[in-house]
Amino acid sequence: MILTIFLAIVFCVAITLMMFSAVAFIQDKRFFSSAPKEAQEALLPREKELFYGARIIGWTMMIFSMLMILGVGVISIWDGFRSSYTFWQFFGRFVFIFTAYKVYDMVCFDYFLLMKFHFFQFYYPEVEKVYENRKYGYNIKGQLLKLLVIFPAASALVAWICTLF
Repeated sequence: MILTIFLAIVFCVAITLMMFSAVAFIQDKRFFSSAPKEAQEALLPREKELFYGARIIGWTMMIFSMLMILGVGVISIWDGFRSSYTFWQFFGRFVFIFTAYKVYDMVCFDYFLLMKFHFFQFYYPEVEKVYENRKYGYNIKGQLLKLLVIFPAASALVAWICTLF
């Protein structure tokens, strides 16, 4: 269980690094496809780098975060095989990691960074009006759908595949 908690923390750190690299350094509009439509329409393209080398730093951070996420998956599965996990143990591990990530995403990113601290609006002031009267950053129904349906279903599928081997 300690390894699962550690992997969930690493997953959340990797997602944070990925978000930070996309918003602050790379600044490519294509990374914000999950933002509300009105925010996507308000975004202005960033042709000029924030500073010289910002995009290189951002892409390096992005690749590193992807490797961290891949590592979480590999270690989760490898340790499960090594420990002869059953379906329910695999499922519990995956659903815990995904649930921890989604709760972290909803609380830290959507509520604190977006709504309270205006992190995104700092780098993209043109979207300030879009989030002005919102109490919560993104579609709560979509977030809860992922948390309660999609992630448990994906966890069950991956756990089932893992138990086939």
